[in-house]
Amino acid sequence: MEPRDPNSQQHDPSDNPNDVVSGEGDDSSAETDLTLSASATPSETNPQTSPPKTTPEAPVSDSQDDSSDPIQEDEPPQNPNPTEPGPTEPGPPAKKRRRRKKFFTELNGNPSLNKNRRSEMAKDVDVEALIAISVGFPVDSLTEEEIEANVVSTIGGVEQANYIVVRNHILTRWRSNVSVWLTRDHSLESIRSEHKGLVDSAYHFLLHHGYINFGLAPAIKEAKLKSFDGIEKGNVVIVGAGLAGLVAARQLVFMGFKVVVLEGRARPGGRVRTKKINGDGVEAAADLGGSVLTGINGNPLGVLARQLGLPLHKVRDICPLYLPDGKSVNSEIDSKVEVSFNKLLDRVCKLRHAMIEEVRSVDVPLGTALEAFRRVYNVAEDLEERMLLNWHLANLEYANASLMSNLSMAYWDQDDPYEMGGDHCFIPGGNETFVRALAEELPIFYERTVDSIRYGTDGVLVYAGGQEFRGDMVLCTVPLGVLKKGMIEFFPELPQRKRDAIQRLGFGLLNKVAMLFPYNFWGGDIDTFGHLTEDQSMRGEFFLFYSYSSVSGGPLLVALVAGDAAIKFEMMSPVESVRRVLDILRGIFHPKGITVPDPVQAVCTRWGKDQFTYGSYSYVAIGSSGDDYDILAESVGDGRVFFAGEATNKQYPATMHGAFLSGMREAANMLRVAKRRSLIPADKLNNVSEESDNLNKLFETPDLTLGSFSVLFDPTSNDLNSNSLLRVKFGGEKLDSGGLCLYGLISRNQVSELKRVDGDGNRMRMLNHDFGVRLVGRKGLSGVGESVISHITLARSNQNGGIKDDAA
Repeated sequence: MEPRDPNSQQHDPSDNPNDVVSGEGDDSSAETDLTLSASATPSETNPQTSPPKTTPEAPVSDSQDDSSDPIQEDEPPQNPNPTEPGPTEPGPPAKKRRRRKKFFTELNGNPSLNKNRRSEMAKDVDVEALIAISVGFPVDSLTEEEIEANVVSTIGGVEQANYIVVRNHILTRWRSNVSVWLTRDHSLESIRSEHKGLVDSAYHFLLHHGYINFGLAPAIKEAKLKSFDGIEKGNVVIVGAGLAGLVAARQLVFMGFKVVVLEGRARPGGRVRTKKINGDGVEAAADLGGSVLTGINGNPLGVLARQLGLPLHKVRDICPLYLPDGKSVNSEIDSKVEVSFNKLLDRVCKLRHAMIEEVRSVDVPLGTALEAFRRVYNVAEDLEERMLLNWHLANLEYANASLMSNLSMAYWDQDDPYEMGGDHCFIPGGNETFVRALAEELPIFYERTVDSIRYGTDGVLVYAGGQEFRGDMVLCTVPLGVLKKGMIEFFPELPQRKRDAIQRLGFGLLNKVAMLFPYNFWGGDIDTFGHLTEDQSMRGEFFLFYSYSSVSGGPLLVALVAGDAAIKFEMMSPVESVRRVLDILRGIFHPKGITVPDPVQAVCTRWGKDQFTYGSYSYVAIGSSGDDYDILAESVGDGRVFFAGEATNKQYPATMHGAFLSGMREAANMLRVAKRRSLIPADKLNNVSEESDNLNKLFETPDLTLGSFSVLFDPTSNDLNSNSLLRVKFGGEKLDSGGLCLYGLISRNQVSELKRVDGDGNRMRMLNHDFGVRLVGRKGLSGVGESVISHITLARSNQNGGIKDDAA
C-alpha cells in the first residue's frame, strides 16, 4: 500500500512578512530463563547445500527484559548492501510496500509555493518555514506552548507574524550546524535591530523548550551540564531512566535544577534496549525494543545521529510476501487485495465522519467496521485473498500494538496529521548508542523501583527500594502499562480525570524473535519479507521478517509477533517459538534450494510480562481519543507531580521521538512552575507559611498518635460520627524538618478502627480502600476542615486563657 508521501506536502508561509531577516545568513540475568548450548557447527562445505537441522540447538533466550523496549516502529528495517548474496527467484519482481501506521484522511494539503514570483529572501523564508513545519510548528500560528510562554504581547497581527519569521530563522540557523552552541548574539546577527525583542523572546523559548542547543555534540553536552544562569531552581526527582527521563534530566540540570533519577532496572533506556548477541565467530547488536527512526525530517533523534557522526540507513520498502507453502504471492492478486484494503479504510473514514458529526459519543471497534464493509462489498472471498487481507490487518495490528477489535474506529489514527516526514531509518549498532550517551554523568540510581509518590504543598516524597527521596517536584516517566497496573501508589490519589484517561487509553503488545545466523541466507537485496497464514487468529505470528545484516554488524534476522499472536507467544517456550520460526523460513527457502541453518543464538522478547512495562506502546482504544494523551500529560498537585513518556504525547505517541519530546516539554513546564513560585508575593508566602506553622503547633500536642498518624478531635462534639483532623507525616526522623505532611478528615469512629490496626502501611490501606479518604496538602483542606481547625484553635486558646486567670 502506498500512503501519502510526507515529503510532497508543501505549506505556504506567504502570509509571513519577508523583511524581518536582514541577511543570509544487563544485561541482567533476569531477562533469560532458558539457554541451550550449541552442540554442532554449520557445515564448512557449501552452506547453501548443507543439510537442515530439525531442532534448534543454539542459545535461545527468553528476554523478559528488565531492560528492553518496543516504542513502536512504523517501518521495517533495511539492508542497503546490494552486494550480499541472496536467493534468486523466477517470477515477477517484489512489490514495493510502504508500511504505514495510520490512514487519517483529514490532513489538508497546502498549495505548492509559487516561487517564480518570490524574491530570494522570500525563498529563504519559505525554506525556514518548511523546516519549522518539519519540527512541528504550525504554518502561520503559535503553538499552545508559545501562547503559554507569552512570546508576543498580542495574539495575531503583525507582531506575531514577525515573531514566527524570527523563530523560524533561529531554528533553521541552529539546524544548519547542530554541533555548535547557537548564542543569542549569533541569532541577532541577521535580524533587523528593531526586532531585537522578538529575537530575545524566540531564542529563549526555543532554548528552554529544547528546540535548539540540545543533544550530544561535545560543545552542547558540556554546556548543558551546568546551569545557564547560575540560579538554583529547586530539586527534582525523576522516575524512570528511559528516553523521556534522560532527556528531561539533562535539560533540567541546564535550567538550574538539582536532579536525581530513579530507575528500577539495572540499566538506562527503558523500552529502548540493544542486546549484543554472538557465537561461532559472528556477532550482532539486536534492538529488542524501539528500533526505527520514524521520519527523519525534524526528528530529534536524527539530530543526535548527526552530532555523533552515525550514518543513517534508509529503510527500503520492497517486501515480497510468501504463501504458507513457500510460493510467492501472485502479484495481480496482491495488488487487487491491497487496493481493496485501502478502499475499506477509506469507507471507514467516511463512516466515522458522519457518525462523529451526528453522535459524537459513538465509537465501535475498527475491526468490526472493516469486517462489515468487507462483507458488504464482497472483499477477499477466496482463500489467497483472505490470507493477504489478514496480512494487511496483522500489519495494522503491529503498527498499533493491539488487536483490531480493541482499536477505536473514531480516533485510532488521530496522530496521523503530525507524522514526521522523510525517510524511516536505522542507526548502526542499535539505539542504545543514544541511551548510553544521554545517561553519561547523570545521577542515576539503578535498581530503585518506585513504590509510592506522595505530594503536597511542601513538596514531594518518593519511596523506592526502601529509601526516601525528597524534592520540590517529581517527574513520572513510567510506561502507561505500569500506571494501569497501579504499581505506583500516589498520595493523594491522582484526580479522577487522570485515572479515567489511564484506563481508557490502550497499552498494547508487540514481541520479537531476534536470530543470529552463521551467514546471511536470505540475501542483501531485501530488508523485509512477509509470510501469510490460513489461521486468521494467528495472522500476526511471524508475519514479517526484518533483515538487520547491514546495521547490526552480523547476519541478524528479526521476526515480529503482533495482535493476538503476541499475547499467545508469551505462553510459549522460547525453544518452541524458534522452532516455529525456522519451520516458516525453511518452508520459504528450501524450495528455492537454499538451506536455512540453525541460528547461532536467538532471543525472544516478553514485553507483556516485563514488570517495568507490562506491554509495548500505547494506542487509542475504543472510547478513548487523542485528548486522553493530553490528560495524561497534565501535572497534578498544583505543579508538584509531572508526567512524560510516549503515552503523554498526543502528536507522536508510540514512538521514540515522542518520548524524547515529552521529556523536553515537561522540563520547560517545570521551569515555568518554578518561576511562577518565585514570583509569589512575600506576604502571600508568609500567610501560607503562617497557616502551616499554626497547624503544626496544634499537632505538637495531638489527641492521639499512631505511628506517623496524628489526630485532633473536634472539641465541640463527642459524637462518634463527628469529624476529626488527621495528619500523616512522611519522612520520619530522617526528614524531621523537611518532612511532607498530608491531611484528611475522618470520624471518631474511624479513628477507633485505625487504633486496632498495626503498622502505618496497614493504616494507610484502611484509610484509602476502606474509608475512601483522600489526603491533601494544607491548602487543599475543605471548609469543613478549616472549621474543625478553628474549633480546635479556639478551644486551645480558651484553655490557655483560663490557666492564666487561675494563676493570677
